[in-house]
Amino acid sequence: MRSRITAAVLAVWVMMAAGCGSISRTDPEYVVTGMADPVPVETIPAETETETASVQNSTASFLAVGDDLIHSRVYMTAAEHAEEGEEYNFGYCYQYVADEVAAADIAFVNQETVICGDDYEITGSNLNFNSPTELGDALIDTGFDIICMANNHVLDKGESGMSACLDYWDSQVAKHPDLTVLGAYRDYQDMYDYRIREVNGIKVGILAYTEHTNGYSLPGDSEMEIPYTTDTELMQKQITELKEQVDCVVVSAHWGVEDTHVVTDAVKALAQDLIDWGADVVIGTGPHTLQTMEYLTRPDGTQGFVYYSLGNFISGQTDNFNMVGGMAKFDITMTDGTVTIENPTCTPIITQYETGGLKDVRVIPYYLYTDELVENHGVPYSPVGTQKSWSWDIINTIIEENVPEAYRRLEK
Repeated sequence: MRSRITAAVLAVWVMMAAGCGSISRTDPEYVVTGMADPVPVETIPAETETETASVQNSTASFLAVGDDLIHSRVYMTAAEHAEEGEEYNFGYCYQYVADEVAAADIAFVNQETVICGDDYEITGSNLNFNSPTELGDALIDTGFDIICMANNHVLDKGESGMSACLDYWDSQVAKHPDLTVLGAYRDYQDMYDYRIREVNGIKVGILAYTEHTNGYSLPGDSEMEIPYTTDTELMQKQITELKEQVDCVVVSAHWGVEDTHVVTDAVKALAQDLIDWGADVVIGTGPHTLQTMEYLTRPDGTQGFVYYSLGNFISGQTDNFNMVGGMAKFDITMTDGTVTIENPTCTPIITQYETGGLKDVRVIPYYLYTDELVENHGVPYSPVGTQKSWSWDIINTIIEENVPEAYRRLEK
């Protein structure tokens, strides 16, 4: 993919960053904590010696971010930073994470807002979204190659808007054949046309589901499909079938309660089911807050890894708990025919905008965040301890309480 370092270099880079300890800082010399030991998740069936030789020892790096939530102030920022001949410059918003995204073999984003094209009004309210097509172009240019549409805003512009959004992404796939789009489908057959990416000889299958669509639904006679987390029979069937075709299954689940760091019992139970059915990694999105992550064990003793919520990738929200999201990274490693999920980490990422209004909205990784940025953040200031206050203590408390030490990555 565009300007990518090798997976091997990335894996070494992550391992060299390992250390121990909690966060204690007001200067930029952050502590990086140790990594958990990799746990086998499956063993591929033996074929012939010739067929398996090329994939017996290989690694694919995977990066994922949460909700790309394009409020009006985000696309207004892109408009304000447009260069000559442009209407929007979303590259400004993503510039500080672009190198990391491009370096991954596979990079995933939950595109929280639909992109319906010129026939639909650009909107960015909490209840109804439609983003400029320049947004999708920028995501591809940044390095994302998996675009997930399974979220509660996929029907913000109705059935026709969802269809127009699929038209837009189809036009991008025509120009970028390595692009994968999933989570909303033309019909039943399309939903069962499993999205599989092969990287370095490792086959990775991706599935996506949403808990709800804000009360909207497709017409009863519509051929289009949206897979829901409430359809457990569908999820189990798809995960089981896909597991037979690939080495690793990654599931995106848009679920949970918004604006809380607490993982509900229902989400925990469903996460265990997903892992038991064969998912190797679950990428949670939806709450707009960073939530914990962990290995879950199957009855046979093998394990899968769950990020319960990566929070926001970027947004125009105004509460401090919405400002800190996560950038997940892990390696899918094949060693002597055994697949493991290795080096699962989470780098905190911060939605930054300046005082005097939501100006210059952009996403900045923790390792690039500075005292000056803290001081100038546009979160409305209130007494310390409220959801409208902002400080290093607030940032670090969110991280310490929601990213277990073993998976915390605070340095580049």
